[in-house]
Amino acid sequence: MPDRPARPARPRHPLRPGITLAATPLGNAGDAGERLRDALADADLIAAEDTRRTRALAAALEVPIRARVVSNFDHNEDGRAAELVDAARAGAKVLVVSDAGMPVVSDPGLGVVAAAHAAGVPVTCLPGPSAVTAALALSGLGVGRFIFDGFAPRKAGPRRAWLESLRGERRAVCFFESPHRIAATLADAAEVLGAERRAAVARELTKTHEEVRRGGLGELADWAAGGLRGEITVVLDGAGEAPAADPAELVAAVERRAASGVRLKQACREVLAAHPGSGVRPRELYEEVLRARSGGAGEAPG
Repeated sequence: MPDRPARPARPRHPLRPGITLAATPLGNAGDAGERLRDALADADLIAAEDTRRTRALAAALEVPIRARVVSNFDHNEDGRAAELVDAARAGAKVLVVSDAGMPVVSDPGLGVVAAAHAAGVPVTCLPGPSAVTAALALSGLGVGRFIFDGFAPRKAGPRRAWLESLRGERRAVCFFESPHRIAATLADAAEVLGAERRAAVARELTKTHEEVRRGGLGELADWAAGGLRGEITVVLDGAGEAPAADPAELVAAVERRAASGVRLKQACREVLAAHPGSGVRPRELYEEVLRARSGGAGEAPG
């Protein structure tokens, strides 16, 4: 029996001196590409959000790491940036990775990228897995135009204000949320944006217990009230075409805000922000409120 031809060696993609950002798998090591494997093996210095996770990923990929591995996370990345840029300027191949997905996108990395550009040090990127694009694709919503808003605000007041700003947003909105806060965020979203506004909650993307739940915000809030686990990405459907605003309803909305202690001019601005398609200017609404208060006599604004 003739000998089989030798299998060709796997093509190598060596890193170049400078800073390289690399996307890492969200949870399934099988999503690691050949370039990421080569980068882990070829780097001189690896800056990792969590050094243990990066070493565990390399072990799962059966990639030996020869580089020095240092931490680069929220609380030390500003100080670490100069060290990484200095190493790259001296000719080192510096690899920057986060725990999952792409560095910089709601993960550490911005400090070193900004410092590298300022110093004229080359920066490149190895694209790969992204929770944002995965959730958008799986949502079943209209995501041809979308915005990404990072993590939802932690506290109730800022979170509700943020949701108010999305009331008239026509693009889909993608954001991350903690499993400890997702129930409260969805409940607030249902109240502010309406229980019927469609959304999708993607949990544990690419992992064994991956789940994507779609429905109205009210339905999703009820579902999440029992508690969720894992990494969570939410996609909100864009707002529909805004109906023409009824002047009387605008006036009534202003009076409700004014009754709660909001200054009249501020109340007018807030109401119009919630009705972006009204075509009414704040001063016009202010004067309309004054006319209504005076029984339509046309009191001049003060």
